[in-house]
Parts: sequence; structure tokens; C-alpha cells
Amino acid sequence: MESTRQGTKAHGHRVTSEVGRLRTVLLHRPGAELKRLTPRNNDKLLFDGIPWVGRAQEEHDAFAQALRDRDVEVLYVTELLQQVLEYEGARARAIADTIDDNRWGDQLRRVVRGYLEDLDPEDLAQVLVAGLAHEELKTAHGLVYRLMDRLDFIIDPLPNLLFMRDNSAWIGDRVAVTSLAMPARRRESTLTGLIYAWHPRFAGVEPVYDPSLEHVEGGDVLLLCPGVIAVGTGERTTPAGVERLARQVFDAGLAHTVLAVPIMQERATMHLDTVCTMVDVDTVVMYPPIAHSLTAHTVTAANGDLRVEGPRPFLEAAAEAMGLDRLKVIDTGLDPVTAEREQWDDGNNTLAVGPRLAVAYERNIETNAHLEAAGIEVIRIGGSELGSGRGGPRCMSCPILRDEPR
Repeated sequence: MESTRQGTKAHGHRVTSEVGRLRTVLLHRPGAELKRLTPRNNDKLLFDGIPWVGRAQEEHDAFAQALRDRDVEVLYVTELLQQVLEYEGARARAIADTIDDNRWGDQLRRVVRGYLEDLDPEDLAQVLVAGLAHEELKTAHGLVYRLMDRLDFIIDPLPNLLFMRDNSAWIGDRVAVTSLAMPARRRESTLTGLIYAWHPRFAGVEPVYDPSLEHVEGGDVLLLCPGVIAVGTGERTTPAGVERLARQVFDAGLAHTVLAVPIMQERATMHLDTVCTMVDVDTVVMYPPIAHSLTAHTVTAANGDLRVEGPRPFLEAAAEAMGLDRLKVIDTGLDPVTAEREQWDDGNNTLAVGPRLAVAYERNIETNAHLEAAGIEVIRIGGSELGSGRGGPRCMSCPILRDEPR
């Protein structure tokens, strides 16, 4: 294929809220990278469990079909990646980024480069996602290769690519390719960024954030309404990352208010969307223990700099920024015990397909009952294996096009 892409902005890409009618979404169907998980490496690869891959794929296919049944266009990241690897420039960039690993040394790096350069686009995409094991590189030699454990990976697999929300987020008509905090996940943003930079579908799209900047993860970014963004901050998304994102979106005219929301840094609450997501223009589903203790600092632009006010209770600050009298809250669970269990099982991590229409894991019975009692239609999906990595429907999806909320 030609060394440069061709294309125009033939497709719409615009997201200004969490609840506008969903039109196009980017997913990653779990594959061989999950088969690489073992009790020996799953902690290093930041995946809580070791899923039954076939069942996880069935559950993900049902998730994607549920979206298609509601007229949502589903794009798959691996298909887009294979297509961009047809371009010489994208292919060279992908290989250069992959071999930029200071664990290897020059000799192993040369061997890996040659191996990758010989692969066709489909096989190269497979290796970039599923990794390359020590025993799969039969041509390797040298000190580094000899001293590696035979069960180690030369190129690590990316099991968390399943959670497409973290590595990019659309804000208005621009994309934030995020800066992931954990080294084991940083190549996810590299691959997603390659797609946005090279695929003809995204020709003309300008990034509003890139992985070279301070740490921001998409699971912390909630578009509360047009012009208002809440950003969780803690270990994954740093305060410096929130500040940088605020400057970027203000300069681009994509928002007028950013709410910086400190969150607890525990495994179950690593991102803001693990404790709070939106299901209507004025309604959130929220983990009860933090509903009235969560705070926010309100960040706005002022004379070329940032004005920071607060902290105030998050629900108050969000309602005021959104022009509402109050935000309605739907509790996770039925009591403290079920709330804790269903929060752990991603009961808060809903994906709004439209106002009062949300995808949720079927296992969170009490939370789903609360949603329906409040007038929210729930699209239930299986998640016994998908949820083993600690992520729900919102985590697994990156909306690319939504209607304006009504």
C-alpha cells in the first residue's frame, strides 16, 4: 500500500456527553493476549484474574451485538490496526515504538526488528497485541536472550486492551490519546494513537492530548454535559494530568469547566468510573459510601491561566457547573454488603446507549433493580469472565460518536 494514507473526514466523530445517543463505538474483542495470562504473570500484566477466554469472547460478542441491536456501529481496534499496518509509515512507526525497550540490548533489538519486519499486517497486529514469548523467537541469540527466563515475554501481551476506555477518550470532535500511568499498559496508547494518526477514517482529526504528557487515564474522564468534564485524580490520573488536560481542552474551546475529583486509590476504585457513571442527563449511578464524601475542585480559565475553587461536595459542584438544581443519585446495591460486592463487580460501570438506556452486567441484580425503579432501561449482558479483569461495559468501550444530549 502507499506510504501515506488518503482520506477525508467522511465519518462523524464527536462526543460531548456520557448519555447522548450512542452512534459509533470502538471495542477490542478479547483474544490470544488473554490466553497468555498465568498465575505467574497476571499481576505483572495488571489483570486480576485468569479468564476462560472462549467464554469471555462469547460474552463480548453478546455485548457488541446488544449495541448493534440498538443501531450502534461497532468498530474493532484489531481490524483498524491491521488496516493501518498496510501503510509503510505506520508499520515503521509501530515497529520502532515496540523495539524501544531498554531491557533488550542492541543484539536482541536487531533480531526483534528483523522478525517484526518480516510479518504481514495481520500477523504483526497479532504480535503487537498478544506479545512475543521467549520460546517463539527461535532466531534470537546473545546474552540478554540467553539470560531471560524461557517463560518470559520479549514483547509483553496487552490483556488490558479489552478496556478501551482507558487509552483514549473523545472530547468534542478531538481525541485525547491518554498517558497511562502503569508501564505494562503504555503500549496500548501507542497502538490506539497509531490508528488515529494513520487510518483514513480519522483523517483530519486533531488530538487534544497525547501520551507524552502527564498521566491521564480515560476511565477517570467523565463528560458530564457539553462543556463540563469531571476528572478523577489519584494514582492513575495525577493532579498534574488534570491540570494539563484542563489547559488543553480550554485552549481548544472544548470545555469551560473541569472538576478535579480526588478518589481513593484502592484496586477496586482505581478510576472515577468505578464509583460513578451517568445514566441520564441529570442522573448518576454511584457507590453509596462515597456519594456524599466525594469532593471536587472546580477549574476554569482565567486571564490565560487556571482558576481553582473548592473543594466542595462533588454532587453540588457538578450540578452547579451543569446548570442543574441537583444531580439525581441511584445507589449501587441494596445495603452496605451488597453495595460493596456489586461495586467490585462493576455495578457502577454502566455504559449509556442513550438517555435512560444503559448496558450493565446482569450479575448486579440489586443495582439493576434500582436503575429500573428509577426509569432506566437496563440492557443486561453476561460478565462472569469479562469482569475478571475488573472492568465493566463503560471500561470496555470508547464512544466515538454520540448525538447531542436531550
